[in-house]
Amino acid sequence: MGTGDLVVVHASEPREQLWGTLIRLDAAGVVMRGVDLANFEQWCQQLAGEGEPQLGPATVYLPAHRIERVTLDEQVGAVQSFRDRFHEIVGVEAQEHLSP
Repeated sequence: MGTGDLVVVHASEPREQLWGTLIRLDAAGVVMRGVDLANFEQWCQQLAGEGEPQLGPATVYLPAHRIERVTLDEQVGAVQSFRDRFHEIVGVEAQEHLSP
């Protein structure tokens, strides 16, 4: 995993899952730019539609004590990656909308 990779971060206290671009991963924690997975589909639908989206990515820092797991966003068997799902709905690469 490295800077610029699309990842899913599982965090605790409060429990959340975030998807986005990895900016930094070290002993202190994770810095990424992305969205909460609970809002992923709605955000994609807004980008694909007309009008101004009400949701958008944010740059966040999660301290190491909150991190449960960081995984690369990749297809597993028949299960599509979030990157592929984004492209399917929006029609462009995710990085275009994850840049500040």
